Amino acid sequence: MTLRTTLLAATLLPLSLMTVSMAAFAQSPQQDAADSVNFVVPPWPGVTVKTEVFSQLIAPLGYDSETQEVSSTVGYQTLQTGDSDVFLAGWIPAQQESHDQAMASGKIMDLGNNVTGAQMGFAVPGYVYDAGIHSAEDLDAHRDRFGGRFYSIESGSTVSTFIHDAEDNDTYGLGDWQILDSSTPGMLSEVKAAFNDERWIVWYGWTPHWMAPAYDMRILDDPQSVYGPDNGRSDVRTIVNKAFAEANPNLLALLEQFTLTADEQSEFIDGYGRQELPAEQVARTWLQDHPERVATFLDGITTRAGKPALEAVKASLD
Repeated sequence: MTLRTTLLAATLLPLSLMTVSMAAFAQSPQQDAADSVNFVVPPWPGVTVKTEVFSQLIAPLGYDSETQEVSSTVGYQTLQTGDSDVFLAGWIPAQQESHDQAMASGKIMDLGNNVTGAQMGFAVPGYVYDAGIHSAEDLDAHRDRFGGRFYSIESGSTVSTFIHDAEDNDTYGLGDWQILDSSTPGMLSEVKAAFNDERWIVWYGWTPHWMAPAYDMRILDDPQSVYGPDNGRSDVRTIVNKAFAEANPNLLALLEQFTLTADEQSEFIDGYGRQELPAEQVARTWLQDHPERVATFLDGITTRAGKPALEAVKASLD
């Protein structure tokens, strides 16, 4: 080898090493920036357990979890400021105004519906439905049987506004009814008492929730769309801070794949909300009992170290 050849080889060697190094970098998994996820968790059984399920999925992947128990209205604000990262209970149309205002800021992303089959509206027990009450239009003709009372959830909530607007507009003849706002547990205690005595009662109901199987709940037709079009059919959206989503592609992919049916979510809501089991226990049991769903959630997902996520989660559940 001549001196010139030797010098040329020495010059090209670092370039070739750089090319190999850059190629290897380009082919390696893109690691998420965050090692922790901050969730918005209003005090609702469904989102409480669903968030715990997701937290137990990501813990073996190398992510910690934090929760903020705030209302959905405050949650949309913290998502915009970056003080929280993920909200798994963006009910549409119940939260339409808050959702649309937050979307207009350009600070959040809507990843789509994470629960299929969700619905909300005027609810009655099965024995009332079987007696012929099939629509909200039927309520006022049987005002005395219902005691002229409608039971709703927390004052100031979006759905509370819906029913009070209906009262103000005398929709379905509700103008002279008592609209009783309460906490969700308070409302459901009234439903339980009425159900046990087979008294007539109408309340704000929704699914997924354990109230559906527990009280043979039927949601009435709502032709005036008090609770939204298509008889209160709803989406439950996954809402994320936009900067967080863009910086964490692995978590973003998992969030997009994390979807449930209303029946699936009702199953673990029953364990937590009605049986009063700890959310951690309910979530772990559900994950252990549904390996095929876990595999669907984790398809193509990795740990923070770039290893297959499914293997890590399986090991944590054994």
